[in-house]
Amino acid sequence: MLEGKGLIDDTDMPVKMQIQAMAFASQALDLYDVFDCKCIAAHIKKEFDKRYGNGWHCVVGSNFGCFFTHSKGTFIYFTLETLNFLIFKVSSSPSTPPP
Repeated sequence: MLEGKGLIDDTDMPVKMQIQAMAFASQALDLYDVFDCKCIAAHIKKEFDKRYGNGWHCVVGSNFGCFFTHSKGTFIYFTLETLNFLIFKVSSSPSTPPP
């Protein structure tokens, strides 16, 4: 396992969840080829859904950008190996359309 070798770029998650996020990412990298980002992301999402309830999203890759709204305390962006990981849970309240 690669635990402890990740670099957190930004987060608002509690420390326990941050550690869990990197552990799930490390576990996924042990199970799947580093080029199989879709399976890695699916594995992490499934684990977060099981542990913390449904509504989680995971993006894995080496070059991506995004803009999203998330529930407070559920966002982390980190690097492990050569991949970037973005994990977040969507806001449960409906959004209001702009005027």
